[in-house]
Amino acid sequence: MADFTLDAKGLKCPMPILKAKKVIKKMEPGQTFELIADDGGAKADVPPLLNKTGCSLVGDIKEDNGVFTFLIKKD
Repeated sequence: MADFTLDAKGLKCPMPILKAKKVIKKMEPGQTFELIADDGGAKADVPPLLNKTGCSLVGDIKEDNGVFTFLIKKD
């Protein structure tokens, strides 16, 4: 179970990433964050976000009918 969840379905680029940045700023090291987005750009935008914010992806990106789920951990 993630410490934070952001359901960004229906939001278009760059909103899922901008909202994710706000959540990441609130996180403490070791906490996890689930980002759910249906914007295909999120799949390409999340890895650079992780590099910039000191976070990592836990496991693989899950995709179900065009909805992407990312489990992110703050290092």
